[in-house]
Amino acid sequence: MIRIPAGLRPIALGAGLLLAACAPQPVPQPPAPEPGPTTHSVRPQLPPVKHFAAFVPEVPRVANADLARDFLDLSFKLESGRALPVLTRFEGPVRVSVIGATPPGMMQDLRILIARLHDEAGIDIALSPGAPDATTGITIQGVSGKDIRGELSDAACFVIPGIHDLSEYRAARRQERTDWSKLTTRSQLAIFVPNDASPQELRDCMHEELAQALGPLNDLFRLNDSTFNDDNTHSVLTGFDMLMLRLTYAPELHSGMTRAEVAAQLSALLARLNPEGQHIAPAPLPETTPDWVAAVQQALSSTGSPAARLRGAQTALAIANRQGWSDHRTGFAEYILGRLLEARDPVGAMAHIRRAHALYSATPATRLYAAQTAVQLARDALRQGDPETALGYLQDLPALAEANQNAALLAQVMMLQAQAYALQGKRDLARATRLDSLGWARYGFGPTWAILAKLQDVADLPPDTASEQGRS
Repeated sequence: MIRIPAGLRPIALGAGLLLAACAPQPVPQPPAPEPGPTTHSVRPQLPPVKHFAAFVPEVPRVANADLARDFLDLSFKLESGRALPVLTRFEGPVRVSVIGATPPGMMQDLRILIARLHDEAGIDIALSPGAPDATTGITIQGVSGKDIRGELSDAACFVIPGIHDLSEYRAARRQERTDWSKLTTRSQLAIFVPNDASPQELRDCMHEELAQALGPLNDLFRLNDSTFNDDNTHSVLTGFDMLMLRLTYAPELHSGMTRAEVAAQLSALLARLNPEGQHIAPAPLPETTPDWVAAVQQALSSTGSPAARLRGAQTALAIANRQGWSDHRTGFAEYILGRLLEARDPVGAMAHIRRAHALYSATPATRLYAAQTAVQLARDALRQGDPETALGYLQDLPALAEANQNAALLAQVMMLQAQAYALQGKRDLARATRLDSLGWARYGFGPTWAILAKLQDVADLPPDTASEQGRS
């Protein structure tokens, strides 16, 4: 129900140590750097913003027994762990209205999302042709990131029932109408998104918050193929997410059903909606313990001290090892700890990143997770003046980033590839790759100063950057 800002998310592959900075996007624009020996060559004319083609989600390859467990845990608990007494959903057509300032590209991304929800999840959903109804439907309001953080300090965006305008939130948030656990059906919800964030951040917010406005209200760290996960690795709704929403709006279910009543319907429902899952053996991951979640939240907190955040990451890793986990959750703890140690212990940091990469690379299901560690390993190789190793880590990532519609990841990968080509003396290839990265960077990172900062960060990696960049 609350999306973590890009500055707090490990997949936001920004310049510098994002986990140490913890600055929600957007941030005030800094003055442009003065041209110098390392900056004049990375101040290009920016091409038009690039957009992705139609998204093709992968069909979940998960046993139906595991999917049933996931659906129940997503639908009958809040992120706080509080149980929900009954299933709630919209009972009838869902109409979505938009108020507030809408930056370029927002409505196009929203129309694509709504079309996907209609076609893939089978929901009767459409944009409202007229003014928003204050009592029914979903209102998406574009406001500044500052206004959102004024209400919830660690949120990039959020969804709330019972209101339709951010000005109502403070007075209404302790009232029963905004309490998810008191709902018996859904009728009026509001989503607040940052209209001054990058296009990708805004799109990601709409995906996550609209999905939770319609369906599951919980997030589960054990999920590795879902936006219903607080690690925020997936930017857009996946095939798993659409299946969860299709289940939510199946005719066999309705608002007011208890967990037991829904559970009794799921076997037949999943056999119909996901027949392949009938032939896959269950492989349930163990429950994520509350102390691990608390430790991760401490590590990612924007208000905690560096020492407290480091303790949180160390605790999360210790808990994961004690639990005997060998999945993406242990990798996530290793990754967070590695990022937090970069400034004080670069060698130790890379050891944690390598262990995270090994865990992520063990199965194709977590290859998008492995992309974030591969980027860090490639950056380290460039620091060592080893462009061949860097390119090896990066070679499969552009296709993966494009398939998952992650422009920030795609731009970062291409910038690193360009730097590696420059170090190899392949000047034309470096120039072309860097130029090609910029259209994706405009979607993924937003303003020109942010793109230039990413370019400069990459240019500063190798010790002989200045001479190589000057020749490219």
